[in-house]
Amino acid sequence: MKLLFRKFSCHKFSVAILATIFVLFSAQVSFAGDPNTFNRLMKAKEEKNLPPVRDGIHDPDSEGASMLQPPKEAFSNMVKGKAGNYVDWVKSLKQGKITPRYDRLDPNAKPIIMDLNIVREVKGSMPDVVYPHAQHTEWLDCSNCHPAIFIPQKGANQISMASILLGQKCGVCHGKVAFPITAKTCRVCHSKPKAKKVKNKKSAKK
Repeated sequence: MKLLFRKFSCHKFSVAILATIFVLFSAQVSFAGDPNTFNRLMKAKEEKNLPPVRDGIHDPDSEGASMLQPPKEAFSNMVKGKAGNYVDWVKSLKQGKITPRYDRLDPNAKPIIMDLNIVREVKGSMPDVVYPHAQHTEWLDCSNCHPAIFIPQKGANQISMASILLGQKCGVCHGKVAFPITAKTCRVCHSKPKAKKVKNKKSAKK
């Protein structure tokens, strides 16, 4: 009986070794061909700013799509950014890389720039949010945001990261026509460090 048990155990051990070798060999072959095939959690880095015929938005069979300027060519002279289409549009505007028309009908119209920062205190350890009106009003008229998206009154707007990620409030533009909400862009908005609380000397001594 012991002999049969030993033979059975050896057989199971041999099968386990063969299975392990097979898996390792398959992984090696797969890795040699494409390192992302074996590890399904690893995705190939997506190519950014694809030409119109490959961007999945324009009709690749349309003659007009091939006539459009490729984004990489259009963005080549811009100030580089961290996310989205990797263009820092605010810095590009300040450096004169682009001169957007404020009014589509009047080429001589000038923007009314409002130099006002709104600070929103947030809970937790994240820095507070600073909303700069100047950078927005260089591009947009006040009516683009007020009152449909934001009520111009203190305390009248409930804003959360959840609502933004769902395409509401700031998310109406950010993630679509403005920089997306990613780990790389958190500190663009959360830019004001919280004030350090001064401890009471008497309580500190205790």
